[in-house]
Amino acid sequence: MSATLLLFVFMCWTASTHADHHQPCRSSNMTGVFSVVGLQNEIKALAPYTYDSTNKKLRFRTDASNPWNATMELDLLVLFEEGILYKIDSKNQSCVKKLLQSSLNPLAIPANAVFHGTVVFGSASIEGEGIKINIWAIPTPDLKGNSYMSVSMGCIPFSLMHLTDNSLNIFSNMNVELEVKDPDLLAVPSFCQGLPVEETPEGTVYGFLTEFL
Repeated sequence: MSATLLLFVFMCWTASTHADHHQPCRSSNMTGVFSVVGLQNEIKALAPYTYDSTNKKLRFRTDASNPWNATMELDLLVLFEEGILYKIDSKNQSCVKKLLQSSLNPLAIPANAVFHGTVVFGSASIEGEGIKINIWAIPTPDLKGNSYMSVSMGCIPFSLMHLTDNSLNIFSNMNVELEVKDPDLLAVPSFCQGLPVEETPEGTVYGFLTEFL
């Protein structure tokens, strides 16, 4: 088991021992950087993103020139409210339109999330040396495994962990600014409009997370 997995298992276990009654908070608009790390600590993707929290739209575009040797190249426009995801190839002016059967959103706590507790990274006793975060369990009956989200006290998502019997994906949220810097990134490109929805193979559930499994 990787060191990353041990850290998150311990974190969630510790938080669950202090569970309390809390209501999910609502995320703000955000621009930042996502990293997606797998079971063996490999960096699957590292990319800037733009998120509109009101309309629940997310644009996530990897950069092949990043210095971290990320293994995936993706350009995704996710319309969570409409249940649609576009896989975009701007170079070839092509697009694939898919139906989201899972609503799991790495930047929003759903209404049915279960509060597990509060933990502190670093020191709670030394001023300025600790980061307090809330841990939420995210029900995902449509996906295999369990999901946990850690969120700052100001409701900025810190990370999302999705764990199954044989896989782990950790989405880490970095360099966050509370604004949508380029709204045009959240518009469906002209070459994507009017496309039919690609069918999902029978017996499978498709969601944003599926792209990283």
